[in-house]
Amino acid sequence: MIESSPTNHTNASVNSEETDNALVLNDKMTNDATPSSSPSNSSALSAATIDSPTIDYPTPEWQKFGDHAWYPSDLSEHLYQSMIDIGDGIELCVEAGGDPKNPPLLMIMGLGSQMVFWPNNFIKRFIDAGFFVIRFDNRDIGLSSKVQIDGLPRISQLKMMMRLQTGLSNKGAPVAYNLTDMAEDTARLIKALKLGKTHLLGASMGGMIAQIVAARYPSLVQRMALMFTTTNRAFLKPPKPKQLYTLINRPESHSERDIVRHSVWFMKTVGTPGHVNVRMVRDIAKIRYQRNFHPLGTVQQLNAILASGSISKYSKQVKAPTIVLHGSADGLLPASQGRVVAKTIPNASFHLIEGMAHDIPEYYQPYMVDLISKHLLDK
Repeated sequence: MIESSPTNHTNASVNSEETDNALVLNDKMTNDATPSSSPSNSSALSAATIDSPTIDYPTPEWQKFGDHAWYPSDLSEHLYQSMIDIGDGIELCVEAGGDPKNPPLLMIMGLGSQMVFWPNNFIKRFIDAGFFVIRFDNRDIGLSSKVQIDGLPRISQLKMMMRLQTGLSNKGAPVAYNLTDMAEDTARLIKALKLGKTHLLGASMGGMIAQIVAARYPSLVQRMALMFTTTNRAFLKPPKPKQLYTLINRPESHSERDIVRHSVWFMKTVGTPGHVNVRMVRDIAKIRYQRNFHPLGTVQQLNAILASGSISKYSKQVKAPTIVLHGSADGLLPASQGRVVAKTIPNASFHLIEGMAHDIPEYYQPYMVDLISKHLLDK
C-alpha cells in the first residue's frame, strides 16, 4: 500500500523501533488563487472556465515542465516547490530553481535524507553556474509518498550486511522495494517534468540510483556526477567500525530533542573533521523532524540497498560521461569504493578530495561545483 504523505504533518505513528539518522521543516504551501473576474465580464465566463483549476507558474517559461502548480519553497529562497504525481500512487515533493532555459540538473539524495540535505549554498552555486536545478524527496522520505506494506516480517539488517559483504545474495528478502524501484521513480519524475536529457547528480545511495537510471534509461541522461557512492558489490573495503555503527545505533527516543542530539552525533561521526557546523546540523535536524518524521522510511531504504546487492551490472552499462568525487576521509564509504565506481563505469573519471568525508562542507563546495560544472557543461 502506498500512501501520499500529508503536508504540514508530523508522522509520529510509525510502529517501528528503527529510527531515522537525522530529520525536518515547514508546511507545503497551498494554492489559494482563484480565477478573478469583474462585474462587467463575469457573465461571459463559462461554467467550464469557473470550474477550471488555476495553475500557478513562477514565470510563463515554467509551463514547459507540465501542468504542475509551483509555490515558493519554504526551504530555500532560490527554489519553488510542487507535488508531482509520477504514477502508481507515488507523489514526489519536488523543488526547482534557476533559469528554465538552462540545462536541467536533477539532484538525488542518499539514505534517509530529505532534500534539505542539499546545502542551500551548494544549490545556489549550481544555479549561478548556469543550471536549472531540481531536487526532491525520495519515496518514503520527507513529504513524498510513504510505502506501507502490511505483514512484512522484521529482518536482520546486520545479517544482510554480512551476506552482502561476503558475496551472498539477499535476493528474495521480504523488503518493501529495492533500488530499481527508486530508480524508476527518478526516471518517471524526469518524464513527468518533461525535462528531456537531464544531468544527474547523485550522492551516496542517490549515486547508486543515478547509475541505475543512466543504465536503464540512457535517452534520459545527458551527463552524470556521483559523490561518495558505491557499486555495492561484495568484498569492497567495509566502513570503519565507528561509522558503521551509525547505521545501526538508534536515538534514545522519538522525541525532537533526542532525534536532534542523535543527528548531531551522526554528522560528527560521518562528517568531515573540522568542518561540521553543529549549529547548522541542529537546525536542519529540527527542520527535518518538524517537516515529516518517518523513521520506517530510512529502515526500508536501507533494506532496499541491502536487498538489491551489487549494481555493477548497471554501472557497466552507463553510457553517459561520468565524474566520480570521493573524500579521502570518508569512513562510511571508503574512497576505494568510489575508485571502483569509476573503474566500473566506462570512461568515468575519479577525483579524490583530500580531507573530505561523507558530507558536503561549505569549505569544499566551490571546488566541487567547479569540477562538476565543467564536466557537465563539457568545458
